[in-house]
Amino acid sequence: MKVVCGIKVGNMKDPDETKRGKVGIVDFAVKPVGPEEVKIKVAYCSICGSDPHIVGGAFGLEPPFGLGHEMSGVIVELGERAGDTGLKVGDHVGGNFLHYCGSCYYCKTGNPEYCENAGNEPCMAEYVVWHKSQVVKLPKGVSLLQGCMMEPLSIGVRIMDKSNLQTGGRVLVSGGGPIGLITCQLFKKRGAACLTLSEPNQERCAIARSIGVDYTVDPTKEDLFARGMEITEGHGYDVIVEVSGVPGAAQSVLPLAAKCGTVLFSAMFPNSYDLPFNLYEYCYNRQITVSGTYCTHFNFERTALMLPDMDFSAFTKPEQIFDIDDCEQAFAAHLSGKYPKIVIRCNRFDGE
Repeated sequence: MKVVCGIKVGNMKDPDETKRGKVGIVDFAVKPVGPEEVKIKVAYCSICGSDPHIVGGAFGLEPPFGLGHEMSGVIVELGERAGDTGLKVGDHVGGNFLHYCGSCYYCKTGNPEYCENAGNEPCMAEYVVWHKSQVVKLPKGVSLLQGCMMEPLSIGVRIMDKSNLQTGGRVLVSGGGPIGLITCQLFKKRGAACLTLSEPNQERCAIARSIGVDYTVDPTKEDLFARGMEITEGHGYDVIVEVSGVPGAAQSVLPLAAKCGTVLFSAMFPNSYDLPFNLYEYCYNRQITVSGTYCTHFNFERTALMLPDMDFSAFTKPEQIFDIDDCEQAFAAHLSGKYPKIVIRCNRFDGE
């Protein structure tokens, strides 16, 4: 089967073509279906901001290695014990790209995202075989194209779970990529006040305002601290979520944290970056809570129920969808920054 792979490790934006990371199609065998496994014919797999980082060597993988985890598809085969959860051939599904073993220390202590034996099959492929526990049906009326947004939406749901947001709490989101825009939608639904997006791309800001963001700030042209304090009447933000992954942004949002506020760093920052952090100011004087998010955490069933209420129209326009054979062009479009999301069509289905 066709699988989109990292075929050369390197920065995908490197101006030197001899050093630039590359993707391409590699033929992989389809994994045999075990007794508790499900074979899915993949419809769509969207490109995540982490995918170019993986090609760049973030995880130290040797090429060729398969990519993709934001998928939707149709069940075409069930193992003999895979149907006991109600799954059946023909179901439209998405789910968790990670398979947790359930028996290691982290699984047994309630933190399965750190599973020591996690399985991860590439989803930017014609087929993927998952354990039944990973698979979640799409709600009625949700298209396969919308369904491939289940995994990025699950990140937003995880952020909500960790945000400590109370109704009427003031919220700042830093970064207007897919996770930032999804997070803004979810915060609006949860009653955020003074909902602010810090983002230099004015097209992303326009999308944010269309989904309910109250204020947008271009941090390259405006003083983010001064504007944020004006918006919050000098109190700062009760919840700050940094999802751009830009080190300068991580540093600039901290002074805007309100007393007893929560700051979440939920992007994949460069693994060599150390954030300057004044312990007296933030831990003693303000008592803020600082954390992050890593993958998701038992939330895909809840995430699926949110899909019908989400606006993904900015992520799924025709010019943002590429066939699997055009994966190089798809990644080039993603890296251009012109679009908030790029989706790869792995198989065609009637009505999609």
